[in-house]
Amino acid sequence: MYELQEGQCGLCSHFAEHQPDQQEQVVQIRTQHAAPEDLVEECGHPEHEPLHLRVTALSGCDGFSPAYQTSHR
Repeated sequence: MYELQEGQCGLCSHFAEHQPDQQEQVVQIRTQHAAPEDLVEECGHPEHEPLHLRVTALSGCDGFSPAYQTSHR
């Protein structure tokens, strides 16, 4: 497991944004600030969406938008 910091994709509201089947796992990542090393999801950021970017929870960009469930343990 990787520990996540503010600004990384796993804590961004756009991480797996359009993948409802992943929402339970994404909520866990946001509340625990930790993600599996092999997790890769699609970025739903409006500027990146047409590119169908696949990012790790550790990735990051200037379009970071904090998710509402980022309270740390």
